[in-house]
Amino acid sequence: MEVVVTSDVALTASSLLEARLAAALEDQQRASIALSGGSTPWPAFDRLAAANLDWTRVDIFQVDERVAPEHHPDRNLTLLARDFMSRVPADLHPMPVNEANLDIAARDYEAELPERFDVVHLGLGSDGHTASLVPGDAVLDIEDRDVAMSEMYQGRRRMTLTYQAINRAVSIVWVVTGESKSEMIGRLVTGDPGIPAGRVSADRAIVVTDVQPNG
Repeated sequence: MEVVVTSDVALTASSLLEARLAAALEDQQRASIALSGGSTPWPAFDRLAAANLDWTRVDIFQVDERVAPEHHPDRNLTLLARDFMSRVPADLHPMPVNEANLDIAARDYEAELPERFDVVHLGLGSDGHTASLVPGDAVLDIEDRDVAMSEMYQGRRRMTLTYQAINRAVSIVWVVTGESKSEMIGRLVTGDPGIPAGRVSADRAIVVTDVQPNG
């Protein structure tokens, strides 16, 4: 796993995401990217939205989504639609978290996914979670599904990509900021299976951060 420590995480991360999408578009008709939520990546996403890409050939998926009403501030889609999709003519594939049967909805979303993502963006929580792969949840052990439902976490159930879907990606770009994440970055980089993030494949993965990993 490559680690890039930089004072300008947004610029570095957006450049990496753009380069990976551009490379995919050179080799195939369409490119796919899965984006995580949270506040950390938005400066990078803001720069990415200005990238000179043929966005009409790009499919944007969600890495995870909270079960919350449409347009609710807890929804990752709310910010994604307002601040990113309003600027690029890509095809957005939102997670269907408002369906009555969430397990069926997860299977329906699974059917929309590409065989493998060209790039997956991931973040890292202070408890070592990534996507909605959270400590102690049964979703961590699912091996036969690409999309699944987590149990309750911080007040919400979530729909999430599983390890199976994430680890097939051509490229994985982690964006992690803040000294409080130093220990978890260290555990991520060493592939510590004691945290959910440590079970994501290190192959073809790069971590962009503003802190030195601890350990």
